[in-house]
Amino acid sequence: MVIVKRALALAVAMVIAGGCNPKPPDPEDYVARMTQGRQQRDIQLQEEAEPVPANLKPTLLPLVYFPVDESYSVPAALKTLEKFEPVDLVTSTGSVDKYERVGHLEFTLKGQPLRLTAYVPAGQPVTRLFVPFSDATSGEETYTTGRYLDLDRTGSGIYQIDFNLSYNPYCYFSTRYICPLPTQENRLPVRIEAGERVKAKG
Repeated sequence: MVIVKRALALAVAMVIAGGCNPKPPDPEDYVARMTQGRQQRDIQLQEEAEPVPANLKPTLLPLVYFPVDESYSVPAALKTLEKFEPVDLVTSTGSVDKYERVGHLEFTLKGQPLRLTAYVPAGQPVTRLFVPFSDATSGEETYTTGRYLDLDRTGSGIYQIDFNLSYNPYCYFSTRYICPLPTQENRLPVRIEAGERVKAKG
């Protein structure tokens, strides 16, 4: 049984992002770039043996998304902790993954101030922030346990949180994978109608 600690390959997310973090997307070509990235991802998932099992490709692919909405791409300020805090993230199988809490990303979305905690795997260099979250769509339009965002570390502490890039963990595709679950502090009290959805049953 293959066990993978993290969900989706981070390189895929960055291909979709087009290297625009933390620079805000260009409104003139943002939708086109996002749409192209999604198409490329479908091709990659169709061609590669993992993470989508061959027998499930006809069911799970192509992926489904909320419509691209640039209003879900907002700047965020990382309030870094003076000392990173160790934290155990419970996984989809009930096991525990060791992470460190780096700080809190503070941002405003559709007029509402919100905050998400950013993590890094324990003992790893802080080159990329892992931001698992759930919201009011979780368990309905989106994956039950939540979705992921990945942000390349910046020197300025300013990030572009783009929920259009939020993606399902690998355990959505197969129980062969083990995925860290969002903590209570990353449960947003709003609907995030952006990014990956799940296919309707039936």
